Amino acid sequence: MFSVAQLDRPAVLNSWVGLVSLPEPDSLPLADRARCTVSGWGVTSLNSYSLSPELRSVDVDMFRNCWYYYYFRITENMICAGSYSGGKDSCQGDSGGPLVCNGNLEGIVSWGIGCAYSYYPGVYTKVSNYLGWINWVTQNR
Repeated sequence: MFSVAQLDRPAVLNSWVGLVSLPEPDSLPLADRARCTVSGWGVTSLNSYSLSPELRSVDVDMFRNCWYYYYFRITENMICAGSYSGGKDSCQGDSGGPLVCNGNLEGIVSWGIGCAYSYYPGVYTKVSNYLGWINWVTQNR
């Protein structure tokens, strides 16, 4: 699950704070291996307990059939991204962070098995499935 935060004043946009578009409601699913970027302040390796002192990002690829890798534990409200060869992923401490594809917020970091393992992509909340709720919350505040 995720939330929408309402700020008491406008955010100051700079190199660390920016805007991202929501996906279109009827957009087609992203292609397998479509390039996206995930960012966060999480750990940089599975054996680390220290969060990154700086915002980091990595380009990852979409996995269209990720239900196969997770033995059908993936629902219609989830998407997956990572690297088929391993080495690129979100990790502990990145939860809630953005997965941006073509300028759109397509996913929100949710969970995964380890970090950056081959054929175990990161699992993300599929933002397009919550557009109705997001619009309702933001218009009724």
